[in-house]
Amino acid sequence: MTKTYLKASLASVAVLASLASFASAGAETVTLNIESWRNDDLQIWNEKIIPAFEKANPDIHLVFQPTAPTEYNAALNAKLSAGTAGDIITCRPFDASLDLFKKNQLTSLNDLSGIDKNFSEIAKAAWSTDDGKTTFCVPVASVLHGFIYNKDAFDKLKLTPPKTVAEFYQVLDKIKADGTYIPMAMGTKDQWEAATMGYQNIGPTYWKGEEGRKALVAGKEKLTDPEWVKPLQELAKWKDYLGDGYQAQAYPDSQNLFTLGRAAIYPAGSWEISQFKSQADFKMGAFPPPVEKEGDTCYISDHPDLGMGMNAKTAHPDAVKKFLAWLATPDFATIYSNALPGFFSLQSAKIDVKDPLAQEFLSWRGKCKSTIRSTYQILSRGTPNLENETWVATANVINGTQTPEEAAKHLQDGLDSWYKPDQK
Repeated sequence: MTKTYLKASLASVAVLASLASFASAGAETVTLNIESWRNDDLQIWNEKIIPAFEKANPDIHLVFQPTAPTEYNAALNAKLSAGTAGDIITCRPFDASLDLFKKNQLTSLNDLSGIDKNFSEIAKAAWSTDDGKTTFCVPVASVLHGFIYNKDAFDKLKLTPPKTVAEFYQVLDKIKADGTYIPMAMGTKDQWEAATMGYQNIGPTYWKGEEGRKALVAGKEKLTDPEWVKPLQELAKWKDYLGDGYQAQAYPDSQNLFTLGRAAIYPAGSWEISQFKSQADFKMGAFPPPVEKEGDTCYISDHPDLGMGMNAKTAHPDAVKKFLAWLATPDFATIYSNALPGFFSLQSAKIDVKDPLAQEFLSWRGKCKSTIRSTYQILSRGTPNLENETWVATANVINGTQTPEEAAKHLQDGLDSWYKPDQK
């Protein structure tokens, strides 16, 4: 073998080795860790969501690493500060995530594929700056408010789901008069249900959803105005339909009363759907918050629950963006909405939801105007915290220890003590 041939052969081997090395490097799988508080979703992510993404993206491996909900915020903040947080951050709505963005721990997603095309401004509001110009988390899911009812009980008592407020009380009166069922299962011991499933459920009907909420933020409306006092006046009527001892009734007690068939109606968040279906042995239906009179526009609380964003310090920004862009597609929305009935995609595209009760909730988006909970954006940044104060005030109104007018004044006085609309 000549020296020239040997050199050529060795050079060829070197080139092939280099190419093999390059190909091997190019085929390496990137691992992305996902931070979340939804520890109850671990199985769904591992069995349904992650396999669907990895099938289409074999070069990216996802690891879902949830933390207990009560520990998530503190744990995430500590990890982000130490530089040990996962690549993908599951985002709480509004201020908690906005703070992370302001600290440069989450990145702008304005240039992400699908972020503008597939989501409305309302859908993005929970993960955007106050001026709406920058979105920093992909909206993933929301929960809807309304009323779940026992269909068997309604059939037995020959009742139909109410459409107007007057019909709502007629139904409650008939259930109460019959005596077989508690008309509505809700207690005031834990307070938050009175605000969340009561006030924020029926309130948008009176303050006209986003119109009223934005006017309140702008200082153009007050909590003492008639449209804000009216839902408190309605809640005051509820105490006659909640059954004996409702003041000492905790959230799990209310759930049990309904799933055991002892109550006919449950003021609900759609997150109850999966649990109720696994526990109740009767058929269920749902109806949206009743309107004041036939023909009125209906409003629903379509409240953002979680989004997902990119850790600004991730070593794999391109891979993270590929995953986040997938979250903005109808394919993901369909998988997620059917894996977790009652947690609805915030995408504008119509999603085919298989579960009948979840589909009933979802159908309201096509009939009613969506809004978010009135206390969540901007108005609970100070002390006293309007969200927490609303828990107490609404429970007091239902218990009869505070009049609707007194509660409204208390809430507005607290807000006035720190909130200046032009300085938000």
